[in-house]
Amino acid sequence: MISAYLLLFGSAFLAATILPFYSEVILFALLNEGGEPISLVITATLGNTLGAVVNWYLGLYLLHFQDRRWFYFSKQQISKAQNWYQRYGFWSLLLAWLPVGGDALTLIAGIMKVRLWLFLLLVGTGKALRYISIVFLANWISF
Repeated sequence: MISAYLLLFGSAFLAATILPFYSEVILFALLNEGGEPISLVITATLGNTLGAVVNWYLGLYLLHFQDRRWFYFSKQQISKAQNWYQRYGFWSLLLAWLPVGGDALTLIAGIMKVRLWLFLLLVGTGKALRYISIVFLANWISF
């Protein structure tokens, strides 16, 4: 069973990066196999939140390279992202669980130098609520 938790943790971690992983499918399967919901939610939340921290660190150090020729983002793109973040604020990190745009939010939080404790609180809360909703969905479908 420990390998199932490691698989869930790893898939949740990778799903929080730009790689196309879907930890929800693994969580759903483990729940259907009789896995303990609370420990599965904690495992998935920790993995996904730590994966988001990787994006936060990337964003934190991303701007050190903006004057390099190979730098991917233009100054206009960075400015647009910063303006968006300033408009909607750090509360948008509660939406970091979204499949589209969630990873960008965590990267932008690093660029904006959001304090790590606040980042962990907001991102972890949003991601935990997503996994809790999957537990309820799995229970609902199994009836």
